[in-house]
Amino acid sequence: MNTLAVSRIAELYRVPENGKAEIIDGAIVPMSPTGGVPGRSGGDIYASLRQYERRTGKGYAFPDNVGFIVNLPHRESFSPDAAFYVGKLQGGDFLDGAPIFAVEVRSKNDYGKSAEQAIAGKRADYFACGTQVIWDVDVLREKVVRVYRADDPDHPTVYRKGDIAEANPALPGWSIPVDDFIP
Repeated sequence: MNTLAVSRIAELYRVPENGKAEIIDGAIVPMSPTGGVPGRSGGDIYASLRQYERRTGKGYAFPDNVGFIVNLPHRESFSPDAAFYVGKLQGGDFLDGAPIFAVEVRSKNDYGKSAEQAIAGKRADYFACGTQVIWDVDVLREKVVRVYRADDPDHPTVYRKGDIAEANPALPGWSIPVDDFIP
């Protein structure tokens, strides 16, 4: 990792008031806090992932605001709303590499043409870094979860209220009722 990248990562640790940010195109990009419904949704998903971690002992569940350091030409970090990671813990440092499963819960500003383009770009970045499954959770408008997989990134599986969502092949045997995280 070059000196400039190390410097940017050091800056990421100093984002004011433990704010959430990612390094994109060489810049620290702050991410605004979310509202109550998206925040609770991410928390509910994390709680279920934590149970999976305890049951299987194969990796680590993480809630919102955890940094994952990656090495793409235009992106050096992710901070998903919930995630599952199989690498080594780094003490108090950010995690090295992308999670195998990432959850992005939409906030009120995550709609419209430019937001859709940014979300699609971020998905492509996750897949380029080795993430196997990404959830795009819409708790505010359509009330669905779109499950994108690295082996077929253009054709998500869509789950609605009443369905049971999963994250195969990343998390075999894990599932959660959509009603548990989408009000």
